[in-house]
Amino acid sequence: MRVRHTRQVSTLPENRSLPVPDGLEGERVDAAISRMFGFSRTKAAELAATGKVLVDGAAVGKSERVHGGAWLEVELPQAAPPVQIVAEPVEGMEIVHDDDDIVVIVKPVGVAAHPSPGWSGTTVIGGLAAAGYRISTSGAAERQGIVHRLDVGTSGLMVVAKSERAYTSLKRQFKERVPEKKYHTLVQGHPDPMSGTIDAPIGRHPQHDYKWAVTAEGKPSVTHYDLIEAYRAASLLDVKLETGRTHQIRVHMAAHRHPCVGDLTYGADPTLAKRLGLTRQWLHAVRLGFEHPADGQWVEFESGYPADLREALDAIAEETYG
Repeated sequence: MRVRHTRQVSTLPENRSLPVPDGLEGERVDAAISRMFGFSRTKAAELAATGKVLVDGAAVGKSERVHGGAWLEVELPQAAPPVQIVAEPVEGMEIVHDDDDIVVIVKPVGVAAHPSPGWSGTTVIGGLAAAGYRISTSGAAERQGIVHRLDVGTSGLMVVAKSERAYTSLKRQFKERVPEKKYHTLVQGHPDPMSGTIDAPIGRHPQHDYKWAVTAEGKPSVTHYDLIEAYRAASLLDVKLETGRTHQIRVHMAAHRHPCVGDLTYGADPTLAKRLGLTRQWLHAVRLGFEHPADGQWVEFESGYPADLREALDAIAEETYG
């Protein structure tokens, strides 16, 4: 049964105009907007890049400088539609640990971590609600209890906060990069070197807003990888994330010219994906470790491969070894 709960997101006026304070003389446009309107620098830069920022009536870029007394106009994004949280069972979502503070799950492919505009499928939050779990009420209305995420097309381990202290502790840990997140991914070809580190900033793709890319102005992003096994057309890698950017492994491996097998969004070979029966990227969060919010003790959880990834791996091994 689908139980729909709707929470209205607060609205903002469409445009706001203010004189630039003398104290911001010489600041970059994105920094000034961030200070004056309370936006993140990233959001301010996006507004400037799309022509939504005027200084004395003229559109400006994010890196231009402002002067005290100049008239700054910002066109704000439209208010988001009401957030809808659907309590609906999630097929294949496994509970691997549950206590008073946290619940650790294995998220299946095709499930989002939380509701978002345009997504009508199942979510981790909705699945836990349907199963009767009480989740922390901290955070944005649609992300209650969520302290980190996996892509819809990526499966594996996630921890969700049930108590307020767990939410606070885990948010701090992820911000400070305390948790250990390990993934296995099957990538096309054979990386050289077979073990290494990809240190390249990630930001929005310059042409496609649904993608991310290695860009000079992106956020610092570091991915470590080690070869587990090499096959004829692909390599199975053990990957450890030092940072946690959206699509990080997928973007870094594609930039390294070894996209995740089946990841058509980032340039994977559709013929190989079809041959292996894959309809998503071969990527699974196999291990997750962190300090338990209750006592600070280190806890660690592991997850095996789901059926579709295991079958694809067996198929490519058969191709390689016969």
